[in-house]
Amino acid sequence: MITGKNHIGNQLSAEGSKTFKTFDPISNIENSSIHYEASQKEINEAVSLASDAFKEFRTISGQRKAAFLHAIADEILALDDELIQTYCSETGLPEGRAKGERGRTVFQLRSFADLVAEGSWVDATIDTSITDRTPAPKPDLRKINIPLGPVVVFGASNFPLAYSTAGGDTAAALAAGCPVIVKSHPMHAGTGELVASAIIKAAEKTNMPNGVFSNLNSSGIEVGVQLVEHPAVKAVGFTGSIRGGRALLDLAAKREEPIPVFAEMGSVNPVVILPKALTEDGNNWAKTYAGSITLGTGQFCTNPGLILGIKSKEFSQFIAQVSDAILKIKPSVMLHPNIAGAYETNKQKAISQSDVVVTASFKDNTQTNFASQMIATVEGKEFLENSTLHQEVFGPFSMVVQCEDENQLEEIILQLEGQLTGTVISDENEVANYPKVIAALQNRVGRIIFNGVPTGVEVCPSMVHGGPYPSSTDSRFTAVGIHSIKRWVRPFSYQDWPNNLLPDELKNENPLGISRHEDGVYKS
Repeated sequence: MITGKNHIGNQLSAEGSKTFKTFDPISNIENSSIHYEASQKEINEAVSLASDAFKEFRTISGQRKAAFLHAIADEILALDDELIQTYCSETGLPEGRAKGERGRTVFQLRSFADLVAEGSWVDATIDTSITDRTPAPKPDLRKINIPLGPVVVFGASNFPLAYSTAGGDTAAALAAGCPVIVKSHPMHAGTGELVASAIIKAAEKTNMPNGVFSNLNSSGIEVGVQLVEHPAVKAVGFTGSIRGGRALLDLAAKREEPIPVFAEMGSVNPVVILPKALTEDGNNWAKTYAGSITLGTGQFCTNPGLILGIKSKEFSQFIAQVSDAILKIKPSVMLHPNIAGAYETNKQKAISQSDVVVTASFKDNTQTNFASQMIATVEGKEFLENSTLHQEVFGPFSMVVQCEDENQLEEIILQLEGQLTGTVISDENEVANYPKVIAALQNRVGRIIFNGVPTGVEVCPSMVHGGPYPSSTDSRFTAVGIHSIKRWVRPFSYQDWPNNLLPDELKNENPLGISRHEDGVYKS
């Protein structure tokens, strides 16, 4: 049941005077539940509880953390139709999407549970002493990853489950041994509260310390600012806009003790279409990309917002084909009136730039909060000279850039900001003739795709969901998959420490039986 209250550890609280409601974008009305924004006192209580919980939680075994994560997954599934219906009423997204995202969320939790139960993720490294080494003895050194401390996670507007309350950031932080305080997204506060209740139930059933998880409501930026500035918070996870992520990064850097902000932000996800691919299968690629651009109303961080090709008869034909195909797709609803409004504003800003030509714009009447898809095109020279055209338009929009030649194509890629993905559409033999273009693309993205679409992020150990700034704030890490746990830990060494006082992962006898790096050799 939705109460509208904050979860401060295992207690519900509604001390603040500021309230708000979520919005149903399909019905174009507010939902009925009233949500209470967290007060300064409630924020301090949540952080204090998290700090106290960390003292115990950081030492809890991998088996117990695994039981906790599995219990969260079980409790989320137990919410059943109430969760799905609330999700749909707060986003306008269909039931199938809600159930699919719930499945992904549960899979992520169970993946991290399996990871910490096995235990080798801590990267235990042992270099034993050499007492008779000259000119100086070698000490015994042992290294392990340890958790950072309380983590603040910001819920994402476009993924109420997989990137929010119990999403990837939360699952990874809890797996690492870090208590989590979620700053719930105001657009799906009811969904967030239901998931928070599942996490609290799981914590109580598995005897986790009170404060291992809290969920705070907020209608604006104030709660988030106070959390990031709080001295007991040690790291931040964020999925959202460049503006929001950059603001958090700056706040964290200005603290007396700066802390890391792992933000996954904007991306136009450039798609490079090489000539031969168009000759062989241009029409099918046009249909495929019309579907990818409009998937989820274009509200994915991996939406293909930029298509690059070399001017030719075939490329002109592709532009006509993708423009025709996208107009045959029925428009769909955006997550919130504010997001729909921002889409229209940013779309108009892009097409108002000099020499931009609109080749497809859905003109029929649509329901309120539904997005009208659009394709626009521009010459490579104008694109290079106008950085406004490089910016993301969050929604079903893509800019097609017609490059003069391979050199201009390479130059354009080199001038792009950092991106989550880059895609190459090509014949297998043809791509080998463009090494400079491929090298330029690799330098700008976190994941490169061959003959596919960027929409769709597989959850597996080999996935990199991140990239050079501003697609993310630290390109060395991924926000998806089990390796994302590395964001919430730091390396720590023991020197000449008594064996019986070492953590089990580093003891001589290896009681956990994990894989370790011992004196230069990997041992299992």
